[in-house]
Amino acid sequence: MELNKLLKNNKKKLRVGRGIGSGRGKTSSRGHKGQKSRSGVSIKSFEGGQMPLYRRLPKRGFKTLNKKNTAILNLSKIQSICEKSQKNVMDLKILKEGKLINKKFLKLKILGKGELKAKVEITANFASKQAQEKISKAGGKLNILKK
Repeated sequence: MELNKLLKNNKKKLRVGRGIGSGRGKTSSRGHKGQKSRSGVSIKSFEGGQMPLYRRLPKRGFKTLNKKNTAILNLSKIQSICEKSQKNVMDLKILKEGKLINKKFLKLKILGKGELKAKVEITANFASKQAQEKISKAGGKLNILKK
């Protein structure tokens, strides 16, 4: 074991306000009078009457600044859409018109979760490698839009 660990720390905690002989008696290093000398007073954001920073800045709320307006569709969802509506062509506009996805979305992304049996022609902005493989295996076609 190291020597430092064996030696005890003999430094005592300084107790303020314990008489004149302690060197930290009477006002306990708080000075005389005023708000800062009293206990239980918090003035963390007070700027001397100037409008505080937290009130100068605009309210932001819970709206994400970098939200991504991308609809995500898995192959299992595409399969169920094909079975219900008998559509072989899909893109963002058709999905919005059929109220299958929300109108707020600006882009479409295809992910490879689930199985696809129908021959479908899909136009999307993005697609995972797994989705591309499964669509081509099912005999479908995937068109990826350029930016």
